[in-house]
Amino acid sequence: MLTPETDKKLFLIDAYAIIFRAFFAFAKNPRINSKGLNTSAAFGFTNSLIDVLKKEKPTHIAVVFDPPGGSVTRKEAFEKYKANRNETPEGILTNIGPIKKIVEAFNIPIIEVEGYEADDVIGTLSKIAEKKGYTTYMVTPDKDYGQLVTEKSLMYKPGRGGEPAQVWGPKEICAKFELDSVNQVIDYLGLMGDASDNIPGMPGIGPKTASKLLKEFGTMENIFANTDQLKGKQKEVFETQQELGLLSKELATIITDVQVDFNEDLLEHNEPDPDKIREIFAELEFKGFTQRILGEELVVTAANKVNEHGQLDLFGTNDAEQVEVKPAELAEFKTFETEKTNYQLVQSADERKELIQLLLQQKEVCFDTETTSLDALHADLVGMSFAFKAHEAFYVPVPKDFNEAKSLVNEFRPFFESAEILKIAHNIKYDLKVLRRYDVRVAYPLFDTMIAHYLISPESKQGMDFLAEFYLQYKPISIETLIGKKGKNQGNMGDLAPEEISDYACEDADITWQLKQIFAPEIEKEHLKSLFYDMEMPLVEILADMEREGIAIDSDFLKNYSGRLGEQLVQLEAGIKEMAGIDFNVDSPKQLGDVLFEHMKISSKAKKTKTGQYATSEDVLHSLANTHPIIPKILEYREYKKLKSTYVDPLPAMKDPVDGRIHTQFMQTVTATGRLSSNNPNLQNIPIRTEAGREIRKSFVARNEDYTLLAADYSQIELRIIAALSEDKNMVAAFQSGEDIHATTASKVYGVALNEVTREQRSAAKAVNFGIIYGQSAFGLAQNLGISRTEAKQIIDSYFEQYATIKSYMDGAIAQAREKGYVETIFKRRRYLPDINSANAVVRGFAERNAINAPIQGSAADVIKLAMVAVYREMKKAGVKSRLILQVHDELVFDIHKEETDQMKVLIKEAMESAVNLIVPMKAEMETGTNWLEAH
Repeated sequence: MLTPETDKKLFLIDAYAIIFRAFFAFAKNPRINSKGLNTSAAFGFTNSLIDVLKKEKPTHIAVVFDPPGGSVTRKEAFEKYKANRNETPEGILTNIGPIKKIVEAFNIPIIEVEGYEADDVIGTLSKIAEKKGYTTYMVTPDKDYGQLVTEKSLMYKPGRGGEPAQVWGPKEICAKFELDSVNQVIDYLGLMGDASDNIPGMPGIGPKTASKLLKEFGTMENIFANTDQLKGKQKEVFETQQELGLLSKELATIITDVQVDFNEDLLEHNEPDPDKIREIFAELEFKGFTQRILGEELVVTAANKVNEHGQLDLFGTNDAEQVEVKPAELAEFKTFETEKTNYQLVQSADERKELIQLLLQQKEVCFDTETTSLDALHADLVGMSFAFKAHEAFYVPVPKDFNEAKSLVNEFRPFFESAEILKIAHNIKYDLKVLRRYDVRVAYPLFDTMIAHYLISPESKQGMDFLAEFYLQYKPISIETLIGKKGKNQGNMGDLAPEEISDYACEDADITWQLKQIFAPEIEKEHLKSLFYDMEMPLVEILADMEREGIAIDSDFLKNYSGRLGEQLVQLEAGIKEMAGIDFNVDSPKQLGDVLFEHMKISSKAKKTKTGQYATSEDVLHSLANTHPIIPKILEYREYKKLKSTYVDPLPAMKDPVDGRIHTQFMQTVTATGRLSSNNPNLQNIPIRTEAGREIRKSFVARNEDYTLLAADYSQIELRIIAALSEDKNMVAAFQSGEDIHATTASKVYGVALNEVTREQRSAAKAVNFGIIYGQSAFGLAQNLGISRTEAKQIIDSYFEQYATIKSYMDGAIAQAREKGYVETIFKRRRYLPDINSANAVVRGFAERNAINAPIQGSAADVIKLAMVAVYREMKKAGVKSRLILQVHDELVFDIHKEETDQMKVLIKEAMESAVNLIVPMKAEMETGTNWLEAH
């Protein structure tokens, strides 16, 4: 039942104004859901909408959208209206559909009038509403609405960051713009102009001057009529630019006579549709809004986040089995203080014995280690926690004395080494390495919740705190509450009493246990089960061992190489300055740009950065490499500088203080393709294509005189993968017969006999073979080979004539991605591509290239992982002294005991070549040497 007319409150929401503000409010920390969709705009809009509904209790409400094409009227008046606006961000475009679904779920009418912007429609409705006795609130942060404000039509600026909403009437508007009357707002906006809408305004007139002039003259027209009272440049502008000023005022004026129905029944506020609310919030993963609107917890499922095609299921098409997940917003997170838990501190020998008996009776147990640092190789154990029921856990403190600690940990050996109990942890590799210090090797089976979630949602965050908040609506105890914030004054767990640590440690094990119960059913799905149990989990133990082994490094070589690079840098810098004919800072991009493009004028089409300086990035310089001899010198200078600062100088300092070896850390949950990455140091990025980069590999050496290094890799793995994926008969036949694939390709493309293929033809064919994988265009191939674009196109066309099935595969990969929202490797690893149907051609093109090469790169990554598992397994069976120590892209590096060289060559080759069974044979090649470069 409606309230009396004087209490009728109409809220008109300018959709795009709120959406844009919400999107950019999250610009530095966007909200990305588990499937990679940026939901910032939808989240911010929904938050503002709920605030309006809850706090203001409107009797009537509508959401007004700009129509496609914007304002016809203003564009007729001024062709360049809004011409300067940047293209709408992809993160907004992808949110418009879901936002309209949200509005519909709230049973709120959407109003959109062709040819008129939202402010015109809202202006018209507010005037009609005022006559009908409504108080109207125009919900927007847009200052232009100030011209519409009356005592009954108010601006409503939603709050953010905890601040309350602001309501502006005539008094507030006049104070904000320093005007005498709201009627002057249009003149004020016309004088100032608006860069975002490309409204020109009067040259040189800013907000202060506009306010001052209007206080003196009242209107823009009166200023034009009294230019004799103005002085100098201002007088000249107002005498010569009257037409521009009046046009600007016209463009800034909000239209208030749009033909739009004012249907009071339709505008009346109704209760939301609970089913639609649950559906759209579940799919967008808005974890607390349901509680605020319906007063109930939202049951989100890992399954119903995507439909059977892997796409965001915004329309409820997924009927997959559900896994209960109950998330919430920040204000509604459960915490240790709000929950009833049974966390026990286990200190005496009898208590430990009783706990161990309990553990041995379980089929699966979650465990966690608390340590003095994040360096697993040298961290001391502070304690261990265990959980095998939700909301229950046990914490066992460990003595500070290493030998006493080792003795205590040894008590738990029957549990850790049991092959009957599933051991669960989050980032279990760290715990494996820590426990190895105490001579305990944790036995299979293992379940890592971090890796499980990575496979379920590879581009999401994988941290335990995030997963707890998202899946369990639970905010864990912050470690900072125990040891302080990061910095020189931060403490460590070893400084605390067991009583201070116990709840924190128990909570970690408890949360991980609960997450496992959610992720395990997902992992059982056909496309995940083998990846998890046969590939990723066996790899954990292998990587832990590789990290513990490390690799020896020759510091003296690096010191000498650093000196040589330093001398070359001095010579290069002098040569660059001599060529330029001017002294400048070669390391300054700005000075370099000025020298190249203004002083030397080496290009008339120089690009500039957003800050206005000339672009001198690597790709820009490479594109100019043939224009002047100075460019190759600069590129060489930069290469040496980067090598020296990134690898040559830092590597000796990264040697472990105990064993003198480099211990990189391999990460399984970082790349979307499934490739391993490494850090401290990042060995994946050591350059191999240049002689200077290859020199760094000389510093990686065998552990001692009894050992040699062996490097093994797959020959042309990505080409073999694309042959297997596409099943192209010509390429498959070439690999099956053992032919040189590049010579074979050249023979087919150039139409010559295999024995007549020239070196140049083979080189071009090789460039095409590898370039095709990355979607190389004729332009890219032409640049790569130094040939004309026409010739490059002819080569590519001829290539696809000979390997027609590869082109069909590439087209099919894109089509599959468009239909399903993802592509798969040979081993079913998925890469989700939410931008594959983007309206933005650049964004869509990037997704299409990923659709082609992700299955190839991902399959290659899977193959090398399976090879590591196979080789490691055979090495354990053989009981060899040799060790697998590095994995870099498609290459495995071993410390080989010299007495085992022949044995290991056979073992490695057989294991690698039989690790996978494809329609093309996998061929492993290997070399040995005293250092990595020799072995490679």
